[in-house]
Formats: sequence, structure tokens, C-alpha cells
Amino acid sequence: MGDVKSYTRQHLEALPAYTPIEPFEVLSERLGRSAEAIIKLDANENPYGPSPRVRQALAELRFPHIYPDPESRQLREALAEFTGVPEEVLLAGAGADELIDLLLRLFLEPGESVLICPPTFGMYSFDTRLNAGTVIPVPRLADFSMDLSAIQRAVETYHPKLLFLAAPNNPDGSLPTQKELDALLDLPVILVLDEAYIEFSDDRLGKNTTRIGQVINRENLVVLRTFSKWAGLAGLRIGYGAFPGWMMPVLWKSKQPYNVNVAASAAAIASIQDQEYLTDVVAHLREERVRLKGSLSRFEWLHSYPSQSNFLLSHVSSIEASVLKSRLAADFGILVRYFNSPGLQDHIRISVGKPQDTDALIHALQEIV
Repeated sequence: MGDVKSYTRQHLEALPAYTPIEPFEVLSERLGRSAEAIIKLDANENPYGPSPRVRQALAELRFPHIYPDPESRQLREALAEFTGVPEEVLLAGAGADELIDLLLRLFLEPGESVLICPPTFGMYSFDTRLNAGTVIPVPRLADFSMDLSAIQRAVETYHPKLLFLAAPNNPDGSLPTQKELDALLDLPVILVLDEAYIEFSDDRLGKNTTRIGQVINRENLVVLRTFSKWAGLAGLRIGYGAFPGWMMPVLWKSKQPYNVNVAASAAAIASIQDQEYLTDVVAHLREERVRLKGSLSRFEWLHSYPSQSNFLLSHVSSIEASVLKSRLAADFGILVRYFNSPGLQDHIRISVGKPQDTDALIHALQEIV
């Protein structure tokens, strides 16, 4: 028998691990605090949770013992009505993360390129490397805006198949301009527009900002969305995407047969049916984002960037950002995100919580510095 340890695909040996956010039970043990005593502002989750209709739908699930519809027909029908996009070009997934990986499995041959604009969502580079692709980073400018001319040069030089762009961007919350998006769509590359946070932009539920309605007229545009943030369904892992019609036959063949479970599907449909409630929740979070930014501005050693999402990225001076993160967690049970990556070592990202969460954070910051 040969050395079975050598059978692992070689590119995976050097793959940097993705660092996920820890669940409440792990955090409680680590911090020595109950889950109720932890203020979780590190993962951009919706602190208000799902709508009452979702809780009712989950309590009344009729067939949890039966495999789900492999085509998620009821959900896609509801999504079509919600987005105005034909259900024939909609595909649901176990979070938008699954759809990111599915696209890369669909298009990448080993060594082929994907373009990203860091700092940005880490799953783009992680999944590219997981699928034996090459990541072409075009760093953002000092204010986290895109370097459009550098992107255009990179496309000419490396010929990437896909360009992943978060709109709003994670971790800074900025939105590309409509002119920038038009320029990117003119490039010979598939633009994957990740609108995970679009509902928190300043127009109502992102309906005037989203590009999802253009997918049917663009052969190189994919738009991804999720229920994790605005609808409070992060724990159920449910997202969806709109894809050009020519992609759909291969996407259907490539996805896992039962990728969306019955609970997630029912919760997503109930969320769509309770838009009035969720619109109100989103409005509260946008208002609290403004209050949080104003409160943070009291501290001369914190500079928060403008954000169109449910989080604020803040530059930290006078104290190391990693130390500030650790102090907030250990002394006050307040969790914020710190990224140990180029351009972000002196930054923290703070999710927008409830008003009492903002008050607790500001009190803790006053105590620390």
C-alpha cells in the first residue's frame, strides 16, 4: 500500500485557513459570561433576529422528515415576485457562500485567475484558492474606494474569468458608483456583484441601488444576495443569486441536489411575506448606524469611515487595534472584529447593534482609553 497521506491535492496543503466567527456557546465558555451577557458586534448579524412570521413558519414545518425540493420552486417563485427577476434565472443556495464556491467550480481551471479588490470579503480569495485558482488582488485606495484604472490594467494583463465585488464592500461599507459599475461591466470579465448588505444602503431596501434587475440583459453580470443580514437568518444559511440565462443549465447540473433545507426555505419565504416588519428593522439599524458613528466621533483616536451597511470600519490610534479588541472582549464582553491583514492591522469593524449595545460600547471605550 502506498503513502495515502500523499493523496491530498497539493494546492490544499498551502491553503490558508478561513477564520470563522465563534458561536455563543464557545464564546460563553471562553469569556466566562452567559450568552445574554455578551454583546456580539463582530459578525454583522441582525440583533433583532428573524420576523415573527419566520418563527411561526419554523414552528409549523409540515415535512421536515422529507427531502427538500431540489429546485426550491416555492422560494424562487417568492424571490421572483420580491426582486422582479424571472425565477428561471434565480438559484437559491446555502448562503451566498455556497453560490460563490459554485461559480468558481463552474468556471475555473487550475491556475486560472480571479480578480478581487482587497480589503474585502475573505471568501472570494479562500474559495478561489480552494478551487486551485490564482487570486489577482487590486488593492483599494486609502479611502477604500476602487482603483478603477488598476482594475482595467489587471484585466488586460491577467485575463481573469471573474471579478468579485462586494457592494457595499465588507469591511468598510462603501458602495461603488453607478459609473464605476458600468465601466466594470464593459470589461471582458464576469462581474459577480455581492449585494449581501444592499438592504442597508440609504434607499429603501436597496431597491434603487441594486443591479439585480439588469442580469437578464447582461451576459457578464451575476448578482448575489442573502437573508443572513437584513432578515436575521444567518444561522439558517440561505441566500440566492440571479445569473445570466446561459449559465443556468450548467449551474443546475453542478449544484448539490438538496442544497437548501426545508427550514431555511420556509424562513426565507416567510421573510419575504413580512417585508413591512423587516423594513422597519432595517430602518432602526440605519438610524443606529448614524448614532453609532456620531458617538464614536467623540474619541479623537477613532476615525470611522462612511458606511452604507450595518457596520462601521474604524481606524484606531493611541492603542493597538488588536489590544482594543481583546480588552473589549475580556473586560466588557463586547465583541468586535479585528483583521490581521494588510491595510487593516490598525482597524476594527463594529456591527451596528441595538441602542443599548451602542451605549455599552461607548461606556467601555471611555473606560479603556
